[in-house]
Amino acid sequence: MDKNQARDESTTGASEWKTRPPYKIHDNSEDLDVKYEAGCHCGRVKYQLSRQEPLDSKLCHCETCQTQHAAPFQWAAVFHKDDINFSHGHHDLEWYDPTSKSIEHKLPCKVRCSYCHSPIMDEGRNMILLFPSLIRLKTDEDKAFFKPRCHMFYSKRVMDIPDGLPKWSGMSDQSDLIEDSPPELVRELERKREEERRMRFEKGENQ
Repeated sequence: MDKNQARDESTTGASEWKTRPPYKIHDNSEDLDVKYEAGCHCGRVKYQLSRQEPLDSKLCHCETCQTQHAAPFQWAAVFHKDDINFSHGHHDLEWYDPTSKSIEHKLPCKVRCSYCHSPIMDEGRNMILLFPSLIRLKTDEDKAFFKPRCHMFYSKRVMDIPDGLPKWSGMSDQSDLIEDSPPELVRELERKREEERRMRFEKGENQ
């Protein structure tokens, strides 16, 4: 994070980060269809979401998430960067690059409130991962939209979660299904991978 970005100091003119999603502030003239309101623990950072259902919702058991959240796993929902609007306190955000372990805005990075240090989101190059526990989900329907759909890095878990959801050893759709994952999903994954191997083999034969 730029040293001038901390606390109440403005970075106007020093950086363009405020003009791009997910930090671009929607002015009052824009027609933003607000579905949810959310904010950090101390209330300095507040944001809105214009998408009712996240693109995905996952429970991550990787060691970084366990350490960063001081919890057995992290619950995250995936959104487009344009889906979020900071209504208050975007000057109070702080960035952390877990790769270099430095406080700077370098993608991918983790974003938190610089006062109470509540994790706000993980910002990727194309998407953001928000934390549903910060979002005011008022109805059972809202809560159902954010229900986790799978576990990631379950091989790193510190406790078993026998909930019948798909459990990936690493990244979802890029690793192996393990433990009590639904058997039909395991069979479908094996069939899909066998088909991909067959197509690669045939393509090699024809070259």
